[in-house]
Amino acid sequence: MSEFLVGTAGHVDHGKTALLRALTGIDCDRLPEEKRRGITLDLGFAHLERRDVVLGFVDVPGHERFVHNALAGLGGIRLLLLVVAADEGVRPQTREHLAIAELLEIRELVVALTKVDLVDDEAAGLATLELEELLAPTRWASAPILRTSSLTGEGVEALADELLRRARAAPPLAAATAPARLPVDRAFTPRGQGVVVTGTLFQGRVATGDELRLLPGEATVRVRALQAHGATRAEITAGGRAALQLAGVELAGVARGQELVASGGPGPTRRLLVRARLLAGSPLELGGSRDVRLHLAAAERPARVRALLPARIAPGGEGIVVLRVREPLVAARGDRVVLRRLSPAATIGGGTVLDPRWRRPRGLDLAAHLEALAGDEAGALAAWAEAAGAAGITVEECSARLGRGAAATRAALEALVANGRLLSGAERFFHPRALAALERRARELLAERFAGDRLADSMPKAELVRRLLARRAAPLADFHLGWLGERGVVAVSGDRVAAPGRRAELSSGEKGLAAAILDEYERCGLEPPSPEEVARRLAAKPEIVSGLVRHLVNRSRLVRLPGGLLFAGRALERLAVELTATGWESFSVAQFKERFGLSRKWAIPLLEHLDATRVTRRAGDRRQLVVRSRAPEPPPPSS
Repeated sequence: MSEFLVGTAGHVDHGKTALLRALTGIDCDRLPEEKRRGITLDLGFAHLERRDVVLGFVDVPGHERFVHNALAGLGGIRLLLLVVAADEGVRPQTREHLAIAELLEIRELVVALTKVDLVDDEAAGLATLELEELLAPTRWASAPILRTSSLTGEGVEALADELLRRARAAPPLAAATAPARLPVDRAFTPRGQGVVVTGTLFQGRVATGDELRLLPGEATVRVRALQAHGATRAEITAGGRAALQLAGVELAGVARGQELVASGGPGPTRRLLVRARLLAGSPLELGGSRDVRLHLAAAERPARVRALLPARIAPGGEGIVVLRVREPLVAARGDRVVLRRLSPAATIGGGTVLDPRWRRPRGLDLAAHLEALAGDEAGALAAWAEAAGAAGITVEECSARLGRGAAATRAALEALVANGRLLSGAERFFHPRALAALERRARELLAERFAGDRLADSMPKAELVRRLLARRAAPLADFHLGWLGERGVVAVSGDRVAAPGRRAELSSGEKGLAAAILDEYERCGLEPPSPEEVARRLAAKPEIVSGLVRHLVNRSRLVRLPGGLLFAGRALERLAVELTATGWESFSVAQFKERFGLSRKWAIPLLEHLDATRVTRRAGDRRQLVVRSRAPEPPPPSS
């Protein structure tokens, strides 16, 4: 059995609740104050079941003071039932509710002209003409206007038939396969049942036993039981009203405006990029920054809005704005929002979320980026990838932004790879321009390094990664260096990165000086000089000696130990051979110092080097030889 959700709208005291009672037999006014005052203050719910269809109704308040409550219930409805009293005609809240329905892009509308028992045919005809004029410039210009009376029953059955006809003709919701999202519009604790929340399931499916996240917040809850229209269900699907009994949360931890979201669904955010439209009758324009009240699904939040493109949006105009929300809410691309002035309260406009986690991109043309996000989904995915730069985007990140399932998101991303709009690797997707910029930057860094050091033919890999990749992209260093290697930009060897084919060549004078430097280090063995001492001994310029030392280190002729100590490579090789020849199984620092005539200044760095090169292994205060030569044979007894 399919379900079709209808929301009421209209001015206060035009008979919305009475009409639903006549249609369904259910009184939507549940609060004592509502019954005492005879007006709806908060959301009410009813349903009508006819064979293969269930019509669910959300009854919203008509008083201007309770428009914020009305907005909490209109998200997710598929048809608006506009209720206008024949004896009063179109009133201010009729117009505001209709404007809100336009901003929410509710596709279908049916008008119920109520209280026709209070007027004659001429007055009813005038009210009908006024409604036709109101609807003429809207998407609902051809909407039916049915005369009804909740008191006499006139037209009630015809209205039910029209709503059922619309429900049966409605296409199934495509969002049924997406991760579940249920904005909470009510929470309470029936005696002995724990916490119960109600809401309209925006998308996906929810079944008994499912685990959902309650966002914003940290709670993970389990669905203990489900009900729809008073009947227990094993499962509910997108588009229907439901009550969920939850385990894992207290009533104090649940509030209207939170959402129950399945794994992989959207998360909380505080910054939205929105394609907005101001109502022609908006009492203000958007330019600079302005405080507003933001409504999204059942959530209501104070926010600061700033027009981006264009920088000023006049009443009746459209543009792209950024909303900074003071308290987080759940949002996905495609969600509809309504914006209201704070005081005096009035609806000023609304629009569609383009990016629920927008950040101003660095190094990109802002207007082009915004226009891409305002286009189709493929354009938005490509724009997100370009803004992410070398960090790329993941299926999970895009799924959360789109509010779609991972499989559908991956298919969309791979389609962009297939037509060359994106590249993929390391479980991420990259914009070609982002990788081209990375390649240019890598070439610049290498050229800069070698221009400043003619004798260098490589640079430390860690240094290149630090200067090439931003913090978010740094974990992808191996992937990017591999990609740059395939492009012939870099050649990685151990912890060094070189430009392929580059080899520093020494002049004849530099070759002689390099040989003299190496000779000094080899002659001093395990107590080598500093480069400054070598420069003085050889009467050479310190900067030239420093460059040649780096050249010798890059070729492993000299070895730089942690702390900056330099040793001849051959001296360290001899040390390892001589240490192995001792036949020691283990030894102390004191034994090592005595055996090789070293002070602690030299002994400790050398031992750490031996540990690092796996000649020795530290065991408490002693070292063990990892590889030992066979102990020498004892001499034969003398004859």
